[in-house]
Amino acid sequence: MDLGAGLIAIAAALTISISTIAPAIAQGNTATKALEGIARQPEAAGDIRTSMILALAFMEALTIYGLLIAFMLLGKF
Repeated sequence: MDLGAGLIAIAAALTISISTIAPAIAQGNTATKALEGIARQPEAAGDIRTSMILALAFMEALTIYGLLIAFMLLGKF
């Protein structure tokens, strides 16, 4: 394996690790804040839950984009 292939492998590893760690932290914070909001205002649980699920879906999309980029990098091997 030459230097270029090694750098591509490192770039793919960094891409997938960063693109999964950051949204995971954000999803944890989002769920925490949503549950706190529901605990404070139970009558708004439906609206909070809907907004939380939408936000979680967008965060998960960022993770999938990172996975796609990692696969594209690995395809250059």
